[in-house]
Amino acid sequence: MGGRYLARRGAQALLTIFAIVVLNFVLFRMMPGSPERVLLRNPYLTQAKIEQVRKQWGLDKPLIPDQLVAYTTSTLSGDLGYSLKFRGTPVTDVIGQRFWPTILLIGFAEAIAIVVGLAVGAYAGWHRGGVGDRIGSGISLVLYSMPYFVIGMPLIIIFASSFGWFPTSGMLTVGATYPGLVDRLIDFGRHLALPLATVSLGLIGGYSILMRSSIIETRSEDYVTTARAKGLTDRRILRSHAFPNALLPMVTIIAINLGYVVAGAITAEVVFNWPGLGTLTVDALSARDYPILEGVFLLLSITVVLANLAADLVYGLLDPRVRA
Repeated sequence: MGGRYLARRGAQALLTIFAIVVLNFVLFRMMPGSPERVLLRNPYLTQAKIEQVRKQWGLDKPLIPDQLVAYTTSTLSGDLGYSLKFRGTPVTDVIGQRFWPTILLIGFAEAIAIVVGLAVGAYAGWHRGGVGDRIGSGISLVLYSMPYFVIGMPLIIIFASSFGWFPTSGMLTVGATYPGLVDRLIDFGRHLALPLATVSLGLIGGYSILMRSSIIETRSEDYVTTARAKGLTDRRILRSHAFPNALLPMVTIIAINLGYVVAGAITAEVVFNWPGLGTLTVDALSARDYPILEGVFLLLSITVVLANLAADLVYGLLDPRVRA
């Protein structure tokens, strides 16, 4: 991969991130509720006290350029401010504690969805019009059209409320003590099962539909016809010829989707009270904790940008034509 291609994509990503930082600053300054009143939580503040707080936090200076420059500088240095809801805890610490539960949930869900979704889509596309195609495509369309909370509620009703197999919320049992690491992992797995199934099912539908379309396109290619003329079995043609070539556009879609899934899992986390970025966002909204919301918005936006950059780089490696 050429240095020019890398430099061009990297520069675009950096410009996009800078635009996101500026938008993040402007967006939350347009929201209702002055920061000093939210900070002090007192509707009967004297004007002198308000002015004191405004000066202390630099709110008495013009938005542009003073506050914008100060915000951009602190953000680039990794200082996202302090949380209002969590009593002055740095925003980076609060988000850091909630980031890894979300990554665990999304990481496992993506792995399951990629394997199952691509397999179902490849089978349905290769056997287009058959019983397997109709059943697989029908289920995929249903799953793809359903938001996470719609998928999650029946799972709670069936497997948590009716059968009592899994807990309904949290990541670990509150107040539980574990004799060893294995017991802790088992409890974690029981709590993870339902939210993981919810996110995985939501992703499988989209991957399956896209993979089916990609396989259908490769069926008419000359190399597939040549492989058939050589007497290769359909199974080998699919595995060795059609599937690898159909996977090329899927790599880009999967990479791009990684960024959006982190944001989309917010609803699933709320349904299962999973202690990740989703529940943190809802708590911050309820408390008007704008520094936390700014940090989460910035993190999710940068995740999407980096995922798009990764997709461009991977696609450039797989298909040299896009580097021209």
